[in-house]
Amino acid sequence: MTAAGPGTRPEGAPSVPFRAGEDGHASYRIPAVVRTATGTVLAFCEARATGPADHGTIRVAVKRSTDGGRTWGPLVVAAENGDDLAGNPAPVVLGTGRVLLVHVRNAAHATEAAIRRGEVTAEDGRRVWVTHSDDDGLTWSPPREITDRVKRPEWRWYATGPGHALRLRTGRVVVPANHSLPEGPDGGHCLLSDDDGATWYLGYVDDGDGTATRVAANESTAAELPDGRLYVNARTMPPSPGPRADAYSEDGGRTLTAPFRRQPDLSGPVCQGSVLALPDAGPLLFSGPADPAARARMTLRVSTDGGTGWRPAHTVDDRPAAYSDLVPVGARSVGLLYETGDAGPYETITFRRLAVSAGGPA
Repeated sequence: MTAAGPGTRPEGAPSVPFRAGEDGHASYRIPAVVRTATGTVLAFCEARATGPADHGTIRVAVKRSTDGGRTWGPLVVAAENGDDLAGNPAPVVLGTGRVLLVHVRNAAHATEAAIRRGEVTAEDGRRVWVTHSDDDGLTWSPPREITDRVKRPEWRWYATGPGHALRLRTGRVVVPANHSLPEGPDGGHCLLSDDDGATWYLGYVDDGDGTATRVAANESTAAELPDGRLYVNARTMPPSPGPRADAYSEDGGRTLTAPFRRQPDLSGPVCQGSVLALPDAGPLLFSGPADPAARARMTLRVSTDGGTGWRPAHTVDDRPAAYSDLVPVGARSVGLLYETGDAGPYETITFRRLAVSAGGPA
């Protein structure tokens, strides 16, 4: 998996780990995926108990695959908050093999709009928690709150990821995230840990460059480049120019070399996306819907210059599609976990394997 080619090739039939109405939940959204040290693929999502709304009783669910995403085991609850909300899964595999899961929690009645308006108490608003698994996702530790280390008091809305976090070659854990302020658009930031999640601190914080054309970074994803730089790609919010922006860090996420800037090559609707650096100094992949008018046409795009420019690589699915996450699943395969359906994008969370040739996406 080195230089990039013009497209990707499906590798077998897609599988469906989560389907709305099954396994005791009305809706499943917000996918994230990792591959453990033993090769188990873990597919995470928000399991929404009563409907598709972003608030209410929501749990972080996970399903395990021991055959590279072809079949899936039973649903396991990785994080729950009673009748309230646990969501925005951001998992990462540590060097010890432990799977770390960073996520957020808030009261069931606390809608995003109310939190942004400041109508929710700190106790009922967005708070940040960590749990872990030492048995490839079968069981999960009691959760531990880290809000006071990684959330500034003035921030209202707060979201980790969603999508996989990453462990740098130095061992540092980086969790891309975003926040809102009492006044003004959203901003991007990241959580950092240098001791496998024992302690946490804030890395870069980007609230724009003070100009009228500033970028309001929202849901974010990141990858480590061959030269050690961190590449961060974010969904943007109005009044940002364009649906996506990106930035770089030369110190492992502590600071950004410059504020987020518009990324004109990644057209599509306002929607979360995922980036993945292919091994062996390979190119970057980006997954996200490419239809500019709707959440549809899940597409892989590729960059051979560290995210400066992008070009289409493969249209994975022409149907409605929304959030997604990418994971390496073999020497020459990547996996894509994404929201899709026939009538709308939130009917299933589907997993598809894609073959990658020696020259990049086949």
